[in-house]
Amino acid sequence: MPKITLPDGNNLNFSKKVTGTEVAEKISKSLAKQAIVISVDGELKDLDYLIEKDCSVKIFTSKNPEGLETIRHDTAHILAMAVQELFPGTQVTIGPVIENGFYYDFARKEPFTENDLIKIESKMKEIVDRDEITKREVWDRNKAINHFKKKGEIYKSELIKAIPEKEDVSIYFHGDWHDLCRGPHLSSTGKIGKYFKLTKVSGAYWRGDSKNEMLQRIYGTSWSNQKDLDEYLKRVEEAEKRDHRKLGKEMDLFHFREESPGSVFWHERGWALFQNLINYMRSKQDAAGYKEINTPEVLDRQLWENSGHWGKYGENMYTSETPDEKVFAIKPMNCPGHVQVFNQGLKSYRDLPLRYAEFGKVHRYEPSGALHGLLRVRAFTQDDAHIFCSEEQITSECLIVTNLILNIYKDLGFENIILKYADRPEVRVGEDKVWDKAEASLLEAVKASKLEYSINKGEGAFYGPKIEFVLRDAIGRDWQCGTLQVDLNLPERLGASYIDKDGAKKIPVMLHRALFGSLERFIGILIENYAGKFPFWISPLQTMVIPISEEFNAYAIETSKKIKNAGISSSVDLKNQNLNYKIRDHSLAKIPILLICGKKEVDSNSVTIRRLNSNKQENMDIDTFLKTFSALNKASSN
Repeated sequence: MPKITLPDGNNLNFSKKVTGTEVAEKISKSLAKQAIVISVDGELKDLDYLIEKDCSVKIFTSKNPEGLETIRHDTAHILAMAVQELFPGTQVTIGPVIENGFYYDFARKEPFTENDLIKIESKMKEIVDRDEITKREVWDRNKAINHFKKKGEIYKSELIKAIPEKEDVSIYFHGDWHDLCRGPHLSSTGKIGKYFKLTKVSGAYWRGDSKNEMLQRIYGTSWSNQKDLDEYLKRVEEAEKRDHRKLGKEMDLFHFREESPGSVFWHERGWALFQNLINYMRSKQDAAGYKEINTPEVLDRQLWENSGHWGKYGENMYTSETPDEKVFAIKPMNCPGHVQVFNQGLKSYRDLPLRYAEFGKVHRYEPSGALHGLLRVRAFTQDDAHIFCSEEQITSECLIVTNLILNIYKDLGFENIILKYADRPEVRVGEDKVWDKAEASLLEAVKASKLEYSINKGEGAFYGPKIEFVLRDAIGRDWQCGTLQVDLNLPERLGASYIDKDGAKKIPVMLHRALFGSLERFIGILIENYAGKFPFWISPLQTMVIPISEEFNAYAIETSKKIKNAGISSSVDLKNQNLNYKIRDHSLAKIPILLICGKKEVDSNSVTIRRLNSNKQENMDIDTFLKTFSALNKASSN
């Protein structure tokens, strides 16, 4: 006679074992129709899961993330089912849910084509129409291994062998087709709906290891209704137009080469953008009381062992051994170096808080398949800072940092910010009373921001709680950028201390803070957010002066010099090409202001202005132009 506790605290009593569907029906008939999956004491289960004892139950529909994830999981299975019906002999491997969709990896000699995707998608819809019943069975391990071996599914049998002995070997059937899977799943294929689309095919190594066989990965997206699917596909189309790799080439900002994978070759304009951001950040940090420092890129292995990074990040660090058999590593982060600066000279409580900032170049190994333009690189620059403070100063410093981050994001056009707060994990260092203070301080900073936030229980770093700052861009995508972390561990490991008011030696608290995170990645985000059309004040090249013929070259050059002297970046196009070609070329490069010079402009000491994405032109005398656009250029520093 199980007693079911619902999320609102109410209880339902049953005289016998009961399924999730029956619980939903007891609550309401409409909920039972919409129900997709349930959780029993926090664990997701199928609707036909038999509840035998007292427990807490939640019921999820397609409006819940858990429900949508289940739809996508089922769609992945239907993809695999369709592929094997259309292409007998194809082996299925793994097919997880990912953000906004799913993928499935297949072992097949012939490559899948775009036409194949159309056929597969059509077959998937046919399977939905067949409304095949879904059921779960638990098999004996050896039976499962032998079964899939006989079917020629060597990858699936390998997966079963890797399942821990105590875990069930769970097999899900959709009609006669079946697959190894933990579930949960919908009750039939008809429940999935037809709001899905296959998007692309790519290569993927078995188990992500380049030493293994290359498989074919089919990606897809799946939603609970047509409106959501259409909106997602529209966002994808817009994202493709905004791809920073494409725009970076058009705007002549950067490129990559195989000689140094994951490292950026910055061109003149890209490097100007990079420096604009650093100069802007530097001015903000100076005003906030930060001291800018610089630490070595190569440090002895012993320091990384002492800090604890060697054990956690060693396999992702670039190392070298010198002739005297010493091992050095290129730094993957700046924090140990900052502690070394703090440790120079005796520090007093009067010196705290002490805020160190560095635009430090760091290197981390990423697998080749994970690299993605500026968004995922191996060499990047962190706008890193570490604040050494007392326990009593944690609250005020966290508030100061949070406000600084939010103000900077606002200046750069990001006002839709979400905060994610993560508290103590099970395995951690430091005393609970210090954790209490650190968590309370961070949470106070989060609440003071008055922004939407979520709490990730137990997801903090082992050395302290943290906040992640998530930006929402112009087309609704979320990017995790800034972080603020309270460190109760590293200062002690590296021997940092200060003399307190009572003359006793104390260990400082260390706040890790990044605003952009990686400048390279943030520039990629900026390019895509603005589709390359940056605000005037950070544009890598703000103006291009274009004489309509050679006789006006001298005037154009002199005009460009005046613009530069006013603090506005400028260049002159003296190429022997027609005016319309030049306008198209510089518009493609997203230069905000084009200045046309001809006889009329020379006679009136003026310029004709053509703004990006506008066919309108306006004439303005030079002095008025310089005054107007100098003010725009300085707007960010107000």
